[in-house]
Amino acid sequence: MIELTRLNGKKFILNADLIEIIDCTPDTVITLTTNKKIVVMESPHKVIEKVVVYRRRIYGK
Repeated sequence: MIELTRLNGKKFILNADLIEIIDCTPDTVITLTTNKKIVVMESPHKVIEKVVVYRRRIYGK
């Protein structure tokens, strides 16, 4: 799970395993495997960084 911020400033937790696509349009739009789209304040690179840190914590290395 990773913590992200909606454009209205509210934080939420997202299951990183549901991320299918991350677009920069210029807002960061995350498309989930469920086809739901979420717009967040973090850059695509920051989202990827958070996912990598999460997976390292869960799976090691």
